[in-house]
Amino acid sequence: MESDLVSPSDPRGTAFERAILHFANGSRFAGIFGTADDNAIRLIVAMSKNGELQLEHAIVPSGSSHYPSMASDIPAALWYEREIFDLFGLASDAGAVLEPLILPLELDSQRPRPGGGGLTPTVRLDLTPLTTRVRGEGVFTMSYGPVRSGVFESIEYLVETPGEEIPSLRTRVFYKHRGVEKRFEGMSVRDGVMLAERCEGVASVAHAIAFSGAIEQIGELAVPLQAGCVRVLHAELERIVNHLDSLTRHVEAAGQAVAYARFSLHKERIQRVRGRLCGSRFGRGVVVPGGVSGPPALRAQELHAQLDPLQGAIEADTRLLMNTPSFIDRLRGTGVLSAETVREYSALGPVARGSGIVEDVRQSRPYAAYGHLGHGLLEVEGEGDALARQIVRAQEIARSFDLIRRAIEVLDELGEPSEGRWALRLPQLSGEAIGWAEAPQGEILTWVEVREDILVRVKPRSASFHNLAMFSRAFPKDILTDFAFIEASFGVSIAGVAN
Repeated sequence: MESDLVSPSDPRGTAFERAILHFANGSRFAGIFGTADDNAIRLIVAMSKNGELQLEHAIVPSGSSHYPSMASDIPAALWYEREIFDLFGLASDAGAVLEPLILPLELDSQRPRPGGGGLTPTVRLDLTPLTTRVRGEGVFTMSYGPVRSGVFESIEYLVETPGEEIPSLRTRVFYKHRGVEKRFEGMSVRDGVMLAERCEGVASVAHAIAFSGAIEQIGELAVPLQAGCVRVLHAELERIVNHLDSLTRHVEAAGQAVAYARFSLHKERIQRVRGRLCGSRFGRGVVVPGGVSGPPALRAQELHAQLDPLQGAIEADTRLLMNTPSFIDRLRGTGVLSAETVREYSALGPVARGSGIVEDVRQSRPYAAYGHLGHGLLEVEGEGDALARQIVRAQEIARSFDLIRRAIEVLDELGEPSEGRWALRLPQLSGEAIGWAEAPQGEILTWVEVREDILVRVKPRSASFHNLAMFSRAFPKDILTDFAFIEASFGVSIAGVAN
């Protein structure tokens, strides 16, 4: 795979120029991934257009401390440049000191350098408080988190406000950093999928599919259709649970006690179905490289008997909720993201679709059995507020139930795969590839490098990481009491952000 050398004589770097040109021509920015190769750092810029991924590679040689920043042309790139600095100590020429994101280290502390092998270094954290940006009479600076009342993941929001409006909001997510990317090094492929499932618990199935998809590309494997249907079944149940969780957080913030109890009950019942299907409420242990670990533990009739009443109850309660003025009024006009802002930050999932941006990799880049089952795009919403994002999720719940039914029907028609193999035997693996999946939060990408069946580098990029970069942009005219609704409407997982 060809890579451009970033040199002092050509500081801009042709790979970065090409990526910026792709963006200017309508491609969506999908991320920057770094890996330590020998005595250099390799950077991979991922762009997407019409469902196709475009990868640009650049090598930053040993001794170079900087590389070209793309943030002035692609605002979302700054989020990735901050992560690269935390992990590799390699700074972009963004023109300012990069604030730590996932791992705030002292400047002279050794960096983890994923992909470079070796032991994980002992790091020295720099816990210096964030500096304030807003000055003036009556301005308050509040550190909201990392510990908050209720069941929330650890994240610190630095809120600066003169009383109601929020002119400045920054985040610190490193409290959830677990060194996952470094942990992948030296693992077998079979063990790697188990760690992939734990990158982001609420999207365990999606991460396993993305990881396995990369492995299957390297091994040139075509997963049996039956196994693809099982993957769809579990992925769509995961989507329903996540969207129900977003609804429960909204109604909790709105003080809708009955709705909170109802949607919490629906979520729990779906989780119990997942547990009966495979023994894990998170769908873990199902997806393996080459296919799945086995068929669903429930027969088609049993599964229909459990899911059909649940769908009816969820849809009935959703209709009631969406006709409750005291709830709708809290979401309408709250956390508005314009289509322009969403394109600028290349937002993903319901956050993008709530602002009228149409993309879902289940259709644009089909995987598992989605190409066979068919996945028509949902009608997107154009208002860009918290209500629009919730309407998108409600539509997706209904579509997920439809996809589950189709997957069950195909499984019932096809029976067991040839020779009863639900997973293909893996050949000896060496190479690199990128896998993907549409998680409940949006597109997941997983970059995998493997040598002789041993993982060298695995870089999972969650939709949560990508979307949180634009969280502060959702407060143009909102006040502090809107915070809980805007946060719930993004539906991010902080574990998926910090890894």
